[in-house]
Amino acid sequence: MWRTAERATIPGLFFLGVATVAAACNAPMVLTQQVEARRLASEVQLQFTKAADAGNRSVMADSDDDAMAAAREAEQATHAVLDGSERLEGILTSMGYSEELQFLGTFRDRFAEYQKLDAEILPLAVENTNLKAQRLSFGPAADAANAFRASIEAAVKTARAGDAWRAEALAGRATAALLEIQVLQAPHIAEAQDAAMDRIEQQMAASDAAARRQLEQLKSLLPPDAGPHLTAATAALDRFKAINTELIALSRRNSNVRSLALTLGRKRMLTAQCDDQLRGLQAALMKHAVTATR
Repeated sequence: MWRTAERATIPGLFFLGVATVAAACNAPMVLTQQVEARRLASEVQLQFTKAADAGNRSVMADSDDDAMAAAREAEQATHAVLDGSERLEGILTSMGYSEELQFLGTFRDRFAEYQKLDAEILPLAVENTNLKAQRLSFGPAADAANAFRASIEAAVKTARAGDAWRAEALAGRATAALLEIQVLQAPHIAEAQDAAMDRIEQQMAASDAAARRQLEQLKSLLPPDAGPHLTAATAALDRFKAINTELIALSRRNSNVRSLALTLGRKRMLTAQCDDQLRGLQAALMKHAVTATR
């Protein structure tokens, strides 16, 4: 009877031994997958941080070259995130890690939204239209305005004694009108609303018309000697208007203002959400590491 019982347990013991040996043989493979999963999770986190940082640097760059270089860095890091997350998904699926897969799946969903937003932000950042408009304002536009003032002041010096006070008054009003346009350039460049830019441009147009009226009155008041100076002043005013028109077109594009608004708004929220999911994923993976060491 006991011999029969002993014989009956032999197959069971055999299969238990086989299972134990198989588990022991499989343990190194599981451990290797766990280590690789943690490595990939850390790499995805690192590359995501690089992508977000490079994207922000592209938006804040003060030159086209720097903006483009940072945008390329962001795109490269984004590709690395996609590649790493795809490989990580394969490992987690093979190991049956449902919690980790949920974290990764949510991250990938949020990251897809992040990518769509970045596809809008980075091209805007590279355009740098507000920065280019600002450079026009401080550079060529300011030079043309200075040339106008210098020419009109030279013209006033030719005025006859009895007309000097009136010539100076006309010149002062013309210069003030041009200065008003210069002052309005900065708020136009910074403005994000079309309606507000419309109002600023109407003020600019009115000031330009006022400057030209004063110039025409000077032409009728001053002697022929003022002719070359008034011609130079008119040319400078025309040059200033052309530059201001170009400045307005760049400012209207508003690429820097729009990219910054998107970065500080929706993108910042998506970045935080992606980061939360990656941290949760790494924490879940570490639980397996702690269990394995017990």
